[in-house]
Amino acid sequence: MLKKFVIIGAITLLLLGEPLIGNAFAAPADVNAAISNAQTAADTAFMLISAALVLLMTPGLAFFYGGFVRSRNILNTLMMSFVLMAIVGVTWILWGYSLAFAPGNAIIGGLQWLGLNNVGYEVTNYLRGSNPSDVVSYAPTIPHQAFMIYQAMFAIITPALISGAIAERMSFTAYSLFVLLWSTFIYSPLAHMVWAKGGLLGLYGGWNALDFAGGTVVHISSGVSALVAAIVLKPRQTYPERLSPPHNVPFILLGGGLLWFGWFGFNAGSALASGALATAAFVSTNTSAAAAALTWLILEKALRGKPTAVGAATGAVAGLVGITPAAGFVTPLAAILIGSITAFVCFYAVSLKHKLNVDDALDTFPVHGVGGTVGAILTGIFATTTVNSAGKNGLLFGNPTQLITQIAAVAVAYIIAAVGTWVILKILDVTVGLRVKEEAELQGLDINEHGEEGYNEEFGERVNVSSK
Repeated sequence: MLKKFVIIGAITLLLLGEPLIGNAFAAPADVNAAISNAQTAADTAFMLISAALVLLMTPGLAFFYGGFVRSRNILNTLMMSFVLMAIVGVTWILWGYSLAFAPGNAIIGGLQWLGLNNVGYEVTNYLRGSNPSDVVSYAPTIPHQAFMIYQAMFAIITPALISGAIAERMSFTAYSLFVLLWSTFIYSPLAHMVWAKGGLLGLYGGWNALDFAGGTVVHISSGVSALVAAIVLKPRQTYPERLSPPHNVPFILLGGGLLWFGWFGFNAGSALASGALATAAFVSTNTSAAAAALTWLILEKALRGKPTAVGAATGAVAGLVGITPAAGFVTPLAAILIGSITAFVCFYAVSLKHKLNVDDALDTFPVHGVGGTVGAILTGIFATTTVNSAGKNGLLFGNPTQLITQIAAVAVAYIIAAVGTWVILKILDVTVGLRVKEEAELQGLDINEHGEEGYNEEFGERVNVSSK
């Protein structure tokens, strides 16, 4: 019996030995190719999941904002976020991505990638300058279209943030045209200046301003634009004498939770690959949000007697905003400080907004504009190349120049967002008009702009103007 087993074993080795030995001693090139393919598969999966997480933030924002408004405006508020997935989901493919990331000048990209022309599924060397040997691969281990669709999710949520400032009074038609123009003429140029090759502000041939995931591109641009929009549109008719409390606080907490969850794709995904840098950004994101929520609750308890659910959600969002530009450049301990400082400043910015009598309905500028500003400046203080060797050291690590660079980048973002938004709104005001009619505003935008109600008449706050 033993002899039979020996013979069978010998025959098996003869038949399979060469493939087994060949695989064990495969050529180095084959091994390197296998490793590269595995890295591409892992990074691509990570980036597609991150893109989905960022997309989830837009309906999360819809619920967050929707909980604050009166019940007769809930659908309109939700739609102001939801419609961005449709509008920018198309325009980004047609022209937005090309203007933001195609090789161009220091301000804006070229037109060579319109309609995703030459934007395919290749993995390396997809971002080229005019000289073929001048190659910058922002994400050399993922397909070009994976990078494109990830960036699309940022372009979708950014103008949606502005809707919080003009809630309950802007025509849905005017708003749709506004975000189409704003995403084209403000968002795409800013994204190019900060993140694209040769951009004015960024690390690829520009001023070397640090913005890991969108402090200037997303939060300052939307926050400043929101403030300008609130001023141009003027206050709601019920402001400030008859302000209603949030109609659905559970929606606010749900939206805040979805934003927190999706923000991991927002910040960790901005590493553009799975690995140590994505881990650092993930940890700093959670840490800053937690520190900010805690700080906001402590401030409420100390100054107003009661910590609130709305405060917890608002504080967490402020911390997420503050850490966004710094996520891939700072340590966890720095993230705690960034979250706490941002929450502290935003807390008082909300109070100041009320004193200035500006009807930024849902505190977009005090949270996103101010939070993004604080985060961008603090990045210039706490950034360290021990976390990200591709970045720069900040003030605390021997590079005070970086703080000046951050402030300069913030100033540029303020000017572009403020001037551009004012021009777009003025053009729309003289063409299609910005505000709904007085009667429609009092009755609610759900029934007047969309022909439907969020809760039906049984639960609504219907105001019958004709009976007055």
